Amino acid sequence: MTTTGSKPPSNPDEGNPAEGSPPEAQAPSVAGEASASIPPEAGTPSSAPEAAAKKGAAAIAAKIIAEQQTSAVSSHGAALLDDKPTVSTQAARVLEEIATQKPEMLVPQVDRICTGLFSSNARVVQTCAVALPHLARVAPARVARQLQTLTDSFPKASEMGKDGLVRTFAALCAASVAYQKRLEPALEVALSTADPKTLARWTEIVLPALKGEPHAAARAVVEKRLATLPRPVAQGIADFLGVKLRVTR
Repeated sequence: MTTTGSKPPSNPDEGNPAEGSPPEAQAPSVAGEASASIPPEAGTPSSAPEAAAKKGAAAIAAKIIAEQQTSAVSSHGAALLDDKPTVSTQAARVLEEIATQKPEMLVPQVDRICTGLFSSNARVVQTCAVALPHLARVAPARVARQLQTLTDSFPKASEMGKDGLVRTFAALCAASVAYQKRLEPALEVALSTADPKTLARWTEIVLPALKGEPHAAARAVVEKRLATLPRPVAQGIADFLGVKLRVTR
């Protein structure tokens, strides 16, 4: 398959720690931002205990937000990296609720969230993958302090972690053109190594966040892969790019 007739798409240019402190154990749960790019917690069935855990985390987060319990946020941030899965999982639930409602409260926890993105606890990774793009939008300069570590560690991230990183990189690029050139190599790696369905999703996230040469470079990576992709996926990407596909005989 080759592309013809390219036409570029348009580019858009610390409180009351006792009440909010993390409990030691709860049943695993999926909490936070509903996103097709963040898969449900692996191996966790839908259940009454799960629903109760999610509801409990939401209630804790709501109280923390309403009372601006910054010390409680810090306690949960520390618990996010705890060696005990029950502790880190519950902290992850609460922090994800906060990330989707009041991400500004998590800015002091950026370093912990960046570390958690590479955790062996998938529930922690999920929360960090949800939270970091929000933080990149509300505090891009703070997230950018970790940029070298994040880009260097991209290949070691899980699939969920990589998805969170790509969305974080795109948010930084949209926040300031100053980050685009720095992120160009990492985005090239992401777009050239993603599986077909992930590539389709990332194309629609990354390209609109870029301008000028970084946009052209990322677009070229995607167009080059079109001939190697399953036809339905390639067609969807081609439609987004505004190019036509033809079968090479």
